[in-house]
Amino acid sequence: MNKILTIILIFLAIALVGYNVTLIDFNNPLEGNSVIALIGILAALCAIVILLIFLTSKKIQKKIDED
Repeated sequence: MNKILTIILIFLAIALVGYNVTLIDFNNPLEGNSVIALIGILAALCAIVILLIFLTSKKIQKKIDED
């Protein structure tokens, strides 16, 4: 996967977190659509972590190949 594509996917995940934050009813965060928004936030954060791990592994692989 290309580095630019990975960065684009990270920004899309950040945008999803921002959108889902607007859907949360902070008076009742564990009822109705707020639960779905919280799950969406958690899923997007997991995607960000996985993509950052992927970028780090690519950097490590590049250093190993250079040696």
